[in-house]
Amino acid sequence: MKRLLVSRALTEPVMQVLRAEYDVTLRPTTQPMSEDEASAALMGYDAVLPTLGDALTADAIGRVDEPRCKILANFGVGYNHIDVAAATARGITVTNTPGAVTDATADIAMTLILMTARRAGEGERLVRSGNWNGWHPVQMLGMHIGGKTVGIIGMGRIGKAIARRCHHGFGMDVVFHNRSTVADAGVPAKQLGSLADVMAAADVVVLAVPGSAESHHLIDGAALKAMQPHACLVNISRGDVIDEAALIAALQSGQIAGAGLDVYEQEPHVPDALKALDNVVLLPHLGTNAQEVRTNMGMMAVENLRAFFAGRETPNKV
Repeated sequence: MKRLLVSRALTEPVMQVLRAEYDVTLRPTTQPMSEDEASAALMGYDAVLPTLGDALTADAIGRVDEPRCKILANFGVGYNHIDVAAATARGITVTNTPGAVTDATADIAMTLILMTARRAGEGERLVRSGNWNGWHPVQMLGMHIGGKTVGIIGMGRIGKAIARRCHHGFGMDVVFHNRSTVADAGVPAKQLGSLADVMAAADVVVLAVPGSAESHHLIDGAALKAMQPHACLVNISRGDVIDEAALIAALQSGQIAGAGLDVYEQEPHVPDALKALDNVVLLPHLGTNAQEVRTNMGMMAVENLRAFFAGRETPNKV
């Protein structure tokens, strides 16, 4: 029976399947693996099932000349915590779990769009504080998103799912920026020539790009300056896609109206300056937090493991 390290506990249906098919070791923590742990795992197990934040860096992988581990069956669509080139150089296959996360992540994007535009987080805090004095005609006026323009940065599976919800659900016009040309966004949409063009055109900007060296601080001070003063920014991708210091400055100065964040640059650390702002909605990385979704993700990782050890092509090799 192959030895498998599971980085952090998955849903019980997935754990039951894994325990039935592999000699499973489950780390007794919810914290990510360090580089030392990652190196040890590559030497001690036939397979590792890692997830967000596990430090499978080039350095951690490079320490191991002949790894026992031959597959990293990542739990999650994002794999920027894994140096794929270093893993490949050591003969390690890397897989992920796309598709299963698409709708759930798009739903969180819509949650943040609505909460930010309609000031729902601020309103809930007002009620809880005991300082709400009742309804009146100009109380906490927000932005109605029906018929507005959404700008989507990254028109992959998740970007397209967000576009469908915005267009069909709220009658929003869709513009987008993508590194490559997108022939069919799934809805009437216009691919603009530059990131700045999308930032300037949109009432709501949603970030749906993968985390990578290329997308690090993609949204910097210049990108934020291009946005309209009434516009909102939503991030459901990776925290370091935004220069957090530049975002804080833009929010504090009123350069943009608000932001809705599910991810953070130094997650789980959230700067006090962000927490102090009323025009920000802050969620604890809820993107795929649904029982069915997490189970489906886990079963995709199981299928990747099964295929690999059966000598078949893995369904989701990255």
